Parts: sequence; C-alpha cells; structure tokens
Amino acid sequence: MSRRTPKLPSWLPIDPYILALIGTVAFAAILPASGTAAEVAKGASTGAVALLFFLYGARLSTAEALEGLRHWRLHLTVLICTFVAFPLLGLAAGGLVPYVLTPQLHSGLLFLCLVPSTIQSSIAFTSIARGNVSAAICAGSFSSIAGIFLTPLFAAALLGEEGGGFSADALLRIAVQLLLPFAAGQLLRRWIGGFLTRRKKILGRVDRGSILLVVYTAFSAGMVTGVWHQITPARLGALLGVEALLLALMLTISWYGAKRLGFGREDRVAIQFAGANKSLAAGLPMASVLFGAQASLAVLPLMLFHQMQLMVCAVIAKRRSRDPQEAHATGAATTREPAIAG
Repeated sequence: MSRRTPKLPSWLPIDPYILALIGTVAFAAILPASGTAAEVAKGASTGAVALLFFLYGARLSTAEALEGLRHWRLHLTVLICTFVAFPLLGLAAGGLVPYVLTPQLHSGLLFLCLVPSTIQSSIAFTSIARGNVSAAICAGSFSSIAGIFLTPLFAAALLGEEGGGFSADALLRIAVQLLLPFAAGQLLRRWIGGFLTRRKKILGRVDRGSILLVVYTAFSAGMVTGVWHQITPARLGALLGVEALLLALMLTISWYGAKRLGFGREDRVAIQFAGANKSLAAGLPMASVLFGAQASLAVLPLMLFHQMQLMVCAVIAKRRSRDPQEAHATGAATTREPAIAG
C-alpha cells in the first residue's frame, strides 16, 4: 500500500511555503554563509534572480495581456492602489520614525509598498469570493509587468542610499539582473513558451527554490554584518501593528473606492484582492538586487505582510462567498487555496 505524503491540517493558517521560508531564515541564523561560501552563495543568488525574471518573461503571454486591456478601468484602478495609494501610505509612515519604527524597518516597509500585486493568491481569493476571476488574472499580470519596471525605479528614487540610490550603478544592476533576463525570456517565448507551459509544476519548484536561496543569502549577510542586533521584540511588535493597519486601510480603500467609481460587486472583489495584496515572489529577488547586504532587513516587512494578507484575505474571501448576490461565471480559473508563490 502506497504511503501518502503527510500534509498540514487544512485549518492551519500558515502556508507550508512560509514554514520553508522560516526554516531557511533559521538555518541562516545558525549556519550563515561567510567568506568564500558567502561569495558562492551571492553568485548563485544573482543567477537565481536572473533565472526567475527570465522565466517570468518566457511565460508571459502578450496576447492574453492585450486581450485584457479592454477592461482598462479596472486594471488602472488596481495599478493606482498598488503604485500610488500604497506608496503614499508608506511615505506617510515615515512620521513614525524613530518613535515606532527604526529607519531600516521603515525602508523595508516602504519597499513593501512599492512591490507589485500577487497573481496566484489574488486569483484564488477572487474565485473563492465569487468575483471576476478573469479580471483578477489580467490585473495581477499587468501589475507584475509594471512592477518589473516601476518597483526598482521607485525604490531607487524613494529609498535613497539605503535602496541603492538613483545612480548609474543602480540602474545598471536593475537592467542586467532584472530587465535583460525578462526581455530575453520574452524574445525566446515563441520557441520555449510551450515547453515551459507543459512543465508548470517543475518550474514552480524552481521558482520557490530560487527564492529560498535568495532568502538564505540575504539573511546570512544580515547575520554576518550584525544587522539583527538593531531589532528588539518591541520594534518587531510595532512593525506588525503598523502592517496590520496598512493592510486594513488598503482593503478598505480598494473596496469602497471601487464602489465610488461605479464598479459592480464582482469587479470590486477582484480590485480588492489584487489591489491590497503584495507579491513575495517578485519582491524578494528585487530586494536582493537593490539592497545588497541590507536585504535581510528590507525583506522582513514583506515576509510578515505576505503571511498576514494570506490569513486575513482567506477569511474575507470565505465571507464574501456567502454574499446573497447571484454567482456568475467570470473566468475559467477554479477555486483553490491561496498560493504563496504570488
């Protein structure tokens, strides 16, 4: 009789991949890479980031993106939530320094506000809540495309020296490690797109494994340079409180703002989940490029926020699924549990 792989209970609010990320951080704390090992890990991490963005480009269907443009008002609303409302709240949080947040934690929080929306999780939540799934797919995709260009540029401009600075060197790193692999993937999509589509599960493991490597390298550097001595339990608790408020504000703004703009319930569901969620998969590689040795502190707010949004949005989606409005088929995607990769 075959043995089944043990799974976590369905009621457990922590995604298994989050546990893998926590385990990676713990491993970096116990056995951080230093010396020659650190150089090897850094080189492997750089290659992993380039591979991730190459795969993003190779898997992106230009035809599907153009088809989704017909619902441009919804996509523009999501982009405004992601790249205007979020950053403004992040900048406003600067008033909490140094009383609530340290300058380093605020930089990480601001970087979180610049990261694009997730795709997989927003689609899953929209489907559970009986929203416009096809719109969520396109909105998440457009946000990810825009984020490849806007997130690094906004981070370089707003974070100053801590984010690499808006300099020729920063722009070169962005171009070589992010934009060039993405463009190469787009150019080669015609020949390798089908091959990648048939191997989604394998590529999903490559994506997640690459991100784990990026996390290990970033937190190892943080341990070696001693940045973790700058965080006290009180500061960490304050960060969680600020992020909870940030998530609550964005969920409220996206839901009621979409209503004021005249969107129907199904579109509002898609706007809320796509507009209030942030992508861990996109943010971690970008942080490793932009922050260097300070990446461990920079990605901590994003990692905490991502787990928080999964737990909160899962509850909201299930409650929205019980709304009295009639359910309409709004896309081909099927209901599934939120995915961490987005």
